[in-house]
Amino acid sequence: MGRGEPISDTAKVLSRFVDGIMIRAIKHEDVEELAKYAEIPVISGLTNVEHPCQALADMLTIKEHLNGFEGRKLTFVGDGNNVCNSLLLITAMLGMNMSVACPDKYSPYAEILEKAKEIANENNCEITVTADLAEALKDTDVVYTDVWVSMGDEKEEAQREKDFLPYQVNKDLMSLAKPTAIFMHCLPAIRGQEVTAEVIDGPQSVVFDEAENRLHAQKAVLYYYLK
Repeated sequence: MGRGEPISDTAKVLSRFVDGIMIRAIKHEDVEELAKYAEIPVISGLTNVEHPCQALADMLTIKEHLNGFEGRKLTFVGDGNNVCNSLLLITAMLGMNMSVACPDKYSPYAEILEKAKEIANENNCEITVTADLAEALKDTDVVYTDVWVSMGDEKEEAQREKDFLPYQVNKDLMSLAKPTAIFMHCLPAIRGQEVTAEVIDGPQSVVFDEAENRLHAQKAVLYYYLK
């Protein structure tokens, strides 16, 4: 894509060739347009706004380790990015509480946050966004983080490293959550930046179960749409 052909034409041509499309795109609008004109299923592999396939794998991992969602709480620490956005939506759908701990200027997308809060209200769960780590991590069952510099943010790297340093997931931060809390990260991770090696390689980490579950969750997505 991007060589001049309209996305609508690409969608129509691919619909003649294959049974489904998975697309990773910078612009979320490109995926929406592709889906609008395609005659086959279009799966979002990632955009600048959402990362739904990751969220599905994350919920499978939580179900395996915590035996369900109701009454559980997930805290996302760091940049309110595409992963955070999708987690806000899926936790609300499943009736799971979620808090986001981030500096004020790195909050999740306002539109998605509002939508997630509406869904959460219907499902009797709560969503909060705060810069206060102790408040966000209180009674948390899942501590989740992601890289500080996502694709497209490379020019802000130095400033982001400075802004997010207090939000590094280390032993002290983990102690603010429940003693039984699990640690999650969508990977790849930068040890020593958003998370310390002590945490990601420690007994509370389930990141490699989470990585494996990307395979199983995506098999389920393909089965659902292509069966």
